[in-house]
Amino acid sequence: MSSWGTAPAPPARTVLIYRNGDRFCPGRRFVVTPRRFPTLEAFLAEVTRALQAPLAVRNLYTPRHGRGVAALGDLRHGGHYVAAGTERLTKLDYLNQGRKEPRGTRRSEGLQVGAQDGQGGVFRNGDLLSPPFPLLLPGRIPLQWDTFLATLTEKVELSSGAVNKLCRLDGTPVSRGEELQNGHHYVAVGKEEYKPLPYWELLVPQDSGCRTLGYV
Repeated sequence: MSSWGTAPAPPARTVLIYRNGDRFCPGRRFVVTPRRFPTLEAFLAEVTRALQAPLAVRNLYTPRHGRGVAALGDLRHGGHYVAAGTERLTKLDYLNQGRKEPRGTRRSEGLQVGAQDGQGGVFRNGDLLSPPFPLLLPGRIPLQWDTFLATLTEKVELSSGAVNKLCRLDGTPVSRGEELQNGHHYVAVGKEEYKPLPYWELLVPQDSGCRTLGYV
């Protein structure tokens, strides 16, 4: 039986989840859809695996008030939650953990890309009515590629739901942050196939001022 409840659900909900009692955990981003996670139990199993929790995750709590999540339909898009087993919520300032460092530091963790470094953008797969989406991102690309795709899901808002992959304009997929290059354009693709369309020719006028590629 589905645990989404009777309320209509959006194509995808992106949430950030912390480990209970772990003051050093910056949180892990998850994209939640009815197709991928039909029940709360299925989602908790994935949270257990992704967070490498020592015990199975049985409960999700809001970090400030400790409200429990009874069904997937209770998850708020963009919300923050704490994953716990059968123990109670440990009170910590989860929302201020794992603050990102200033741009230009710890370069080894990912490619340094800032809004001022070059021009680029992200197209929506098959969409010839919208311009490329400018993203203002931090100075480095996260090593966790699924976190980056979750960010694209939030910002690009594909009609097909979550962003499952990023492709170059010729359709070849990008599988990790280190492959992204300044000044290049990419296409955000869901579960559907990449649609070979003249994105650049139709959507990027020569004087376009909306061609900044970055990371959130």
